[in-house]
Amino acid sequence: MVLGVDYPYSKEPGNAAEVKAKEILETRGNAPRLYRNSLVFLAVDKTKLQDLDEAARGFLAWESILLQKDLLEQLLPPQVRQANERKEDADSVVKARIPEAYQWLLVPVQTSPQSEVGWQATRLVGSGSESLAARASKKLRSDELLLTGFAPTRLRMELDRVPLWRGKHVAISQLIEDFGKYVYLPRLQTSRVLNASVQDGLNLMTWGKDSFAYADSYDEAGNRYRGLVGGRMVNIGSGGLLVHPEAALQQMEAETPQASAGVAMAGGGGWGGTAAALGSTSEEPSDEPQPKKRPTRFYGSVALDASRVGRDAGRIADEVLSHLSGLVGSKVKVSLEIDASVPNGVSDDIVRIVTENARTLKFESQGFESE
Repeated sequence: MVLGVDYPYSKEPGNAAEVKAKEILETRGNAPRLYRNSLVFLAVDKTKLQDLDEAARGFLAWESILLQKDLLEQLLPPQVRQANERKEDADSVVKARIPEAYQWLLVPVQTSPQSEVGWQATRLVGSGSESLAARASKKLRSDELLLTGFAPTRLRMELDRVPLWRGKHVAISQLIEDFGKYVYLPRLQTSRVLNASVQDGLNLMTWGKDSFAYADSYDEAGNRYRGLVGGRMVNIGSGGLLVHPEAALQQMEAETPQASAGVAMAGGGGWGGTAAALGSTSEEPSDEPQPKKRPTRFYGSVALDASRVGRDAGRIADEVLSHLSGLVGSKVKVSLEIDASVPNGVSDDIVRIVTENARTLKFESQGFESE
């Protein structure tokens, strides 16, 4: 969030930027702010603000002259041209001084749930040709104040440290809320980062020590987890649970059938493996059902709302593509087909704009036609 020039930052205690940032962090309108761990602040430097103010005043002065029609009528064409040039020069100076002035990132930090929220002020680095958002993002990532990747072993550490477990398990949707709310947790770029960490953790062979198990739900009446698995890739659901390894292993051991007749079971009781005979002494064929052959290909098509393509495409990416692309060895290809019908015809300028943009975006095929 960018703070206005009325709230400059200085190293003095209680400076205007920190006071305003704290107010925004604590409240949203008249209500307490919930998702505080999704906020960082960009503030203008107090000493650089004077230069920016002078440049803005110069631009506004030339702009006010050009807005006065009576005055312009009294000027000669060369004078009007000179005024426009001066305005453009002043505008360039303002644009150059904005990134010079907005150079402080204010990041809320908290070491534990019991400690007070503090503020870490860091100066932006990078070329002034980069946007403020790009420079801020780069600085946050380099200082590990914004994570684009999250190791499952680190997620397990946070689950145990705080702790984030609700008893012996925690809903994945609850974890997403926790990481968005609490400043003492790592700041993740999006919820996809957490989902990727969960997927990686479930696939660890050492999940019993380093990560967690997964269950579809918890049966309170039966005191057991439904769909309990660990150590393999899982398509996690929105209502799924992460289960503490201790509780998961206890249920798995209790529900694994005892080996008999020289047959050892590997992976039964929810371990995610298949039953394998290691030395059967019986010659009679087994009545056990053969494992169902897994599908190896998915295809699908969907119509998108033209006015909300970004929203619909984002949901498809989160709820469909993320599960498929996360599978080991998967190759996912996505294409977008556009079919627009315009009964009144398309003007030449729109034809030119769409054709050039489609070419720039590397459309495999595109064109206009008449019926």
